[in-house]
Amino acid sequence: MTPAEARYLALTTYRRDGRPVTTPVWAVALRGRLYVVTASDTGKARRIRATGRVRFAPCNMSGRRILGPWQEGTARIVEDAARREEALTALQRKYGWQMSLAMFVYRRRGQYADRIVLELASTSGPETSH
Repeated sequence: MTPAEARYLALTTYRRDGRPVTTPVWAVALRGRLYVVTASDTGKARRIRATGRVRFAPCNMSGRRILGPWQEGTARIVEDAARREEALTALQRKYGWQMSLAMFVYRRRGQYADRIVLELASTSGPETSH
């Protein structure tokens, strides 16, 4: 299974001291990249701002079972509004009611405006197509 086909991705980001932190996330493939939405103040967002180094692999919902090969990569916060909206629309299509529920929770917590989209690019292994 490729990251583009996976329902969940194990996303590893790195602390400044190099220690890895892995979190299961939703992701959608667009134009050879993967896109993830998160709140701007999450640990993974802070770590990506600090290093941009990531690795990712398909996984189960909990992130404990890896279902495909790990890929090394880079990540960045998407600044382009059109690309961000395109990624959010694609995530909504892929995850449907679950995405709607997550966005509702973001709104209730006052984090809706603070959400960001992360772009992941593979630097090893097969490309993330779709």
